[in-house]
Amino acid sequence: MHLGDPDYARLLAFRSALRQFLRWSEHQAAGVGLTAAQHQLMLAIRGHADRRGPTISEVAAYLCTRHHSAVQLIDRTERLGLITRTRADEHDRRVVRLTLTAAGVRKLAELSSAHLEELHRLAALVDASSGPA
Repeated sequence: MHLGDPDYARLLAFRSALRQFLRWSEHQAAGVGLTAAQHQLMLAIRGHADRRGPTISEVAAYLCTRHHSAVQLIDRTERLGLITRTRADEHDRRVVRLTLTAAGVRKLAELSSAHLEELHRLAALVDASSGPA
């Protein structure tokens, strides 16, 4: 595949916007007393398709981290009262699922609308700066 100048410009615009979004998101999370990882954990729980909540292994996959690192993050976030562990699998009691507490739901909602607005803004910048594909 031959790449031209517009392709490189589009890749640059996308990667720059992505980094800007991540940096902005870190500051937003810190503003409500969370780390970026805690925010991502809560989003992984709320965004998971199974309403019983994700397993720890599923969360580790969402966060691109090892199981024990996910457990440490879960421990810290649970101590803040933002998430809970449940054994909601009737077939296998070893399966631990994660859910948000009411406080976790409120804190995530506080962050999410601003994140969607920022994502739309950055997507428009990427499209505008890259020109036609």
